[in-house]
Amino acid sequence: MKTTIKSTILAIVALFTVTLHAGNKKPIDVKKSTIKWVGKKVTGQHNGTINFKSGVVELKEGKLVGGTFTVDMNSINVTDLDGDMKAKLEGHLKNDDFFGVDKYPVAKFLITSVEGNTVKGDLTIKGKTVKKAFTLVKKGKTISGDVKIDRTKFGIRYGSKSFFDNLKDKAIDDEFELSIHIVF
Repeated sequence: MKTTIKSTILAIVALFTVTLHAGNKKPIDVKKSTIKWVGKKVTGQHNGTINFKSGVVELKEGKLVGGTFTVDMNSINVTDLDGDMKAKLEGHLKNDDFFGVDKYPVAKFLITSVEGNTVKGDLTIKGKTVKKAFTLVKKGKTISGDVKIDRTKFGIRYGSKSFFDNLKDKAIDDEFELSIHIVF
């Protein structure tokens, strides 16, 4: 019994030590880090910002090897409209037709592997997790990249011509674009 407990304790200490030295974890600066979005439709596009809630990058020998990021879905901001039109679109994006922020106040991305500048991970939006790969470039204390996300993979079908016929000029592209700039 003593040998089993001692072995278990040694295994936990060894695992903890390996985890600590596997990479250097650094919190992101949520005030300086940005996410810009673009959503396109047949008749044009809308753009805006959304804020990080928290995040950690993991570095090994100065290279990105991992990380976790949480996005505050309540911070969806439309930057190309003003007044009532801005408020209407922000409300629409936050309701259940799109991101359902009352029920799903955060989105998350967990990096599972990094090969060169290709980052692979698990993206969770509206409680659904999808594997995603895209390019992020580390330069000094910043990491930047652009990614296209197919909203229908997360159950967001509003105005999608992939699911609804006869939308004509009311159709909204299935993909939206994010331009990510992380400062740590």
